[in-house]
Order: sequence, then structure tokens, then C-alpha cells
Amino acid sequence: MPQMIRKQFYIETRQEFLLKRLAKELGMTEAELIRQGLDQVLQAGVTIAPELEAWERERAFIKRWTQKGKVKGKRTGRREDLYDRPLSR
Repeated sequence: MPQMIRKQFYIETRQEFLLKRLAKELGMTEAELIRQGLDQVLQAGVTIAPELEAWERERAFIKRWTQKGKVKGKRTGRREDLYDRPLSR
């Protein structure tokens, strides 16, 4: 088995639903299905153009937040608060 490197990324709710369903139908893990899909995209040499409009919206969002300056106090949230399930260790 090749060396595995952990990656974390976000997917849409519809993608999660479809991924879980397909993995169950095929009798494989979601991770293996993602690896196979990634291999197919990388081997095909598909070029995906960046969504410039989305990047401009992101840049404007970041600019608005940086103009607010530093946030007073300490961070009170936890990583687990951002997700539907707790971090398993």
C-alpha cells in the first residue's frame, strides 16, 4: 500500500449525500472513492478555470474583515463547534 497523507477539505451537502450513497452501493470507503476520482481527474489532465467572480467576492470579504482590525479577547469557539460531529482522536 502506498504511503497515505491526510488531507481535509470541504464538500457540499449534496456531494456528501451522493458520495455516501455511491460508496455504499459499490461496497467501498468514501476515501477510496475520492482517491479513485482524483486519480481519474489527474490522469485526464483536466484543466479547470478559476471562478474569477468567486475569488473577487472572497477578496472583498477578506478586505472587509481586515479593515475591522484586531478582535479583542480570546477565541472562545472550538473546532468541534464548526462541524456536525465531534473531533475523534
